[in-house]
Amino acid sequence: METVKAKKRLGQHFLKDENIAKKIVDCLDGDVKNVLEIGPGMGVLTQYLLMKENYNLFVVEIDKESVSYLENHFPQFKQRILEEDFLKLDVQTVFSGEFSVIGNFPYNISSQILFKVLDNKNHIPEVVGMFQKEVAIRVASKPGNKDYGILSVLLQAFYDIEYLFTVEPEVFMPPPKVKSAVIRLKRNAVSQLECDEQKFKQLVKAAFNQRRKTLRNSLKSFLFIDEFTQEDIFKKRPEQLSVEEFVYLTKHLLDKSPLSINRN
Repeated sequence: METVKAKKRLGQHFLKDENIAKKIVDCLDGDVKNVLEIGPGMGVLTQYLLMKENYNLFVVEIDKESVSYLENHFPQFKQRILEEDFLKLDVQTVFSGEFSVIGNFPYNISSQILFKVLDNKNHIPEVVGMFQKEVAIRVASKPGNKDYGILSVLLQAFYDIEYLFTVEPEVFMPPPKVKSAVIRLKRNAVSQLECDEQKFKQLVKAAFNQRRKTLRNSLKSFLFIDEFTQEDIFKKRPEQLSVEEFVYLTKHLLDKSPLSINRN
């Protein structure tokens, strides 16, 4: 039986459980016709996506061996197999409008995939993906949880995130050393933050870079902080803040003038 050899450098772990594959595909709500699968490998998800007749499906795969396998096993689908790196792909050359994203994502680039989704948030209303369990937990974590961090805040500013189910290592070939999990991101109603988005990202990253400190200490290098340090919010640590509170801080600390960080 023809198979593709999993390549460690590409973070490949091929899902071999057909029931889980079907379950993942069924997690897409189906409202969006255009669908992009990232890292299809040997097509375990692809085969079920192709059964959804309303989907306009494309897949993007960087591994030449996997591309050859897909072309041989899905010849009618050959023109929709993109041999490219998703992280470098101009997604608007594939779909001019909205599209959903799905995949058993390579663990070594899963966070980068999410950041690219964030960059294209106005075109991607839904994501269903398999991640390393600890990444999935981090993305879906709410304020007050020790796993809540930079990725949680930045993604939850624009997406409602749901942890769907855990997946055991033995359903992969080769089995990873960690458990996996499937999560779903659905675009929320926020079209634009009430502050500068780049400054919001910079403040969130600065706060969590010293996550054990209170905000009064972790953000003390920012302009205008002395005007607000008596507020109760500065007694909190970053994992205690909601997205709305980070927006509030950005408006009061950064939107008054250019960002100033002591980099010494």
